[in-house]
Amino acid sequence: MNATNGALRAMFVVLLGVSAAAAQDIPRDGTWIQLFNGKDLDGWTPKITGYEAGDNFGDTFRVEDGVLKVAYDRYGGAFDGRFGHLFHKGTYSDYILRVEYRVVGEQVPGGPAWGFMNSGVMIHGQSARSMRKDQDFPVSIEVQLLGSGGDGTRTTANLCTPGTHVVMNGALVTRHCTNSTSTSYRAGEWVSVTIEVHGSGTIRHFANGALVLEYEHPQYDETDADAKRLMGSGSKMLSGGTISLQSESHPVEFRKVEIMVLK
Repeated sequence: MNATNGALRAMFVVLLGVSAAAAQDIPRDGTWIQLFNGKDLDGWTPKITGYEAGDNFGDTFRVEDGVLKVAYDRYGGAFDGRFGHLFHKGTYSDYILRVEYRVVGEQVPGGPAWGFMNSGVMIHGQSARSMRKDQDFPVSIEVQLLGSGGDGTRTTANLCTPGTHVVMNGALVTRHCTNSTSTSYRAGEWVSVTIEVHGSGTIRHFANGALVLEYEHPQYDETDADAKRLMGSGSKMLSGGTISLQSESHPVEFRKVEIMVLK
């Protein structure tokens, strides 16, 4: 670790200890701001495959008992490829994001095998309204949130890259998903995942306080049609974007979504 990285890591440790505070605007003074207010979906916009932005089909995203729930009990018993994302308003570049989640219940019939106990947080994403009506996933960097079944071998805070690539250990990573080094967490167990984001530079994933994945230079995948549409004639590098929570056919709950803007 060089001196610069050491200083950043030290700053991160200090920031994690700062108490949360409620505010309407996003300050840049080391304050944790609650993106989920514990009462409703104010400031959030759903986008579900096959539906226009703002149409919360089946009440997929809802708040009950102070918890933001992703549920499928009103899907008529079939998932039918209706992948969803709940976008927070605004865009972000340099920040620390922390969520607390747990996987619950049973996967809805028709969900893909890989969707079992699977959700995610999308960062550096496109906007909900820029997605095609039938688009499954926003072009973004996904911090994959998993639960573990009986074998206890699934990591969380993994990386997936819909329409994007990253650099890891000096090499461009073009595979879709990369596992972290986290331990496994069973269904029903609350897990804290923290994401430290430095624009087009370094991104780090932490699970329950442990660093489990690190990469840099997020960028558009120039072979992806949606990425090409968004990139246009501009730079392929990504320095910021939206934040969204995912629905991929298995119920999940979030009791905390908070951010600290760094600059």
